[in-house]
Amino acid sequence: MSQAQRPIRIMNLIARLNVGGPAVAVTHLTEQLTAPDYESLLVCGTIEPGEGDMTYYALERGITPIVVPELGRSLSMTRDIRTLWKIYKLIKEIKPDVVHTHAAKAGFVGRLAAWLAGVPVIVHTFHGHVFRGYFSPAKTQFFITLERLAARMSDTVITLSDGLRRELAEEYHITRKGRITVLPLGLDLTYLTKMPRKTGDFRKLYGIPADAPLVGIVGRITPIKNHALFLEAAVKIREKLPNAHFVIVGDGESRVIIEALVDQLGLREATIFTGWQKDVGHVYSDLDVMVISSVNEGTPVTVIEALAAGCPVVATAVGGLPDLLDHGKLGKLVDQNASSLAAAIVDTLNNPPDGREAQSLMVDRYGIERLVKDLDGLYRGILAKKNRNR
Repeated sequence: MSQAQRPIRIMNLIARLNVGGPAVAVTHLTEQLTAPDYESLLVCGTIEPGEGDMTYYALERGITPIVVPELGRSLSMTRDIRTLWKIYKLIKEIKPDVVHTHAAKAGFVGRLAAWLAGVPVIVHTFHGHVFRGYFSPAKTQFFITLERLAARMSDTVITLSDGLRRELAEEYHITRKGRITVLPLGLDLTYLTKMPRKTGDFRKLYGIPADAPLVGIVGRITPIKNHALFLEAAVKIREKLPNAHFVIVGDGESRVIIEALVDQLGLREATIFTGWQKDVGHVYSDLDVMVISSVNEGTPVTVIEALAAGCPVVATAVGGLPDLLDHGKLGKLVDQNASSLAAAIVDTLNNPPDGREAQSLMVDRYGIERLVKDLDGLYRGILAKKNRNR
């Protein structure tokens, strides 16, 4: 059967389905790019200890991932060679027309395996990057070198924002701008746009007073997310608004350290750790402000979700956040400074913005229908070019 007569077969590859934007994004892509035009498969590794597992998110949408246990976050020469061999064999068995890798670990191993197997189209999405705030300078340079090599095996590299495209091309020289395609995330935001503001359900669940200003941070509790800055700002907020409460939604490797810092700063009575929440809609509904205090970010799904739910956002001006927030038009951007962060949060609490414009823009820019249309054109365009050249 010719390519024109059968569906285009796509293999989406990600290191693990841990809680976070990439897992959500790759699940939606696999769900949406289906028959009659496509056959989509999702391949992933296993999560690390202490990480939240989002496999349920794929299963609820009728997707059963193909699990390659060795494909995880941690680096190991022996295990990574075994991973490469397993993915190579899987590709030869499935014979995909497109291998689309996501994030750093799966991005290198997956693209190398696809290149060795002769896959017609190889595409990689940078959901962010690990070149700032993660590793030592030597290790960071090693990863930059790997990404430059992997870019040569790719038909195109996708970024989620123009800012990330500029960084990769001009600052880190991963590949030239002309080989980078900007495609913003695509998410199912319908349930968030329909959820009323201030239902009170989340506050009742955790005993938070209905009239207390409520400020929250949603995501993995890891150093890169900089929860310490959030808590330092919380102390300053309480000086202005003594009845303010704070919620930390998520879990991770730094939770014990952050819990200790809460006690050290005298915030225990005003701070709640909720762990992972399967449905974050009720969280955004009751938050007065959602905060991102990260050292580095790509295009965080939590910001898109919060704005789609009508929840105001205050964020550090790092990574893809300035582009995402229209350089301050859709949410306040601040330096990585506790006083600046606290002042912006207090101002937002005292002067809540009208979130309808931001909500509408999130749906227009990040709705799943738009991304499916964009990727359909991208895949077909590259395949057609390859066929003409052959």
